[in-house]
Amino acid sequence: MKWTDSTLIAEELYDKYPDVDPKTIRFTDLMQWVLELDDFTDKESNCGERILEAIQMAWIEEYE
Repeated sequence: MKWTDSTLIAEELYDKYPDVDPKTIRFTDLMQWVLELDDFTDKESNCGERILEAIQMAWIEEYE
């Protein structure tokens, strides 16, 4: 999984943290949680604010 797989990442985060409201997540925490996913293989340096926003929006959709 890479940073560009925002929908897949969001699904994984939803499964791993079902009680977390993604609207309350700080981007620093979101980045760390993504990096800790088992199937995630991308580098931290390849991530930016837009990518984190896309992941967060996809997670919100999954959550609601």
